[in-house]
Amino acid sequence: MIRPSKPEDAKAVVPLIDIVFEEMEIPELMPLPKDVLYPVFEEAFLLPGYRYSYERTFVATVEDEVKGILVGYPHVDEANIDLPFEPLLKKLGVDNKKQLFTDQESYPGEWYLDTLAVAENAQGHGLGGQLIDTVAEIIKQRGETTMSLNVDQTNPRAQALYERHGFTKNGELMIGSHRYNHMVKAL
Repeated sequence: MIRPSKPEDAKAVVPLIDIVFEEMEIPELMPLPKDVLYPVFEEAFLLPGYRYSYERTFVATVEDEVKGILVGYPHVDEANIDLPFEPLLKKLGVDNKKQLFTDQESYPGEWYLDTLAVAENAQGHGLGGQLIDTVAEIIKQRGETTMSLNVDQTNPRAQALYERHGFTKNGELMIGSHRYNHMVKAL
């Protein structure tokens, strides 16, 4: 079942978000133990408007257990999407003037798929594709016309998944220290 996330999903969602954090190798987060990192992001999950809030997250459940997530937002929200998190940075030992995400990731007119992650024990069963297709239909009904994402060029398996679900490469960009293919899908 795929549904919008709820505040009580925090403990199940944060480890899935962390899969992507680890792939991105965010310098400020890499050295932090999970027992420090997870509670802060669980708190952030409740913040209205935040990049990784429950309001921007869809979950895939199997037998009522969260096994996959898709987090996204319209491009117009990108400029301010991390502001709600700034007061929590000190809990991570990071200067609250520091931004964890400084690179532009989306472009005007796009609804940006920021994060797609599936629990290791649920991978290979089509859950990621189901999340993409279901959320694409939901945002299309809301009036969105283009879904976009960035896929690390060192992850051809993920790129193949996105291509199977209608995404095509339309550019490249750097996010942090990694080169990504920017991909779009007309809705």
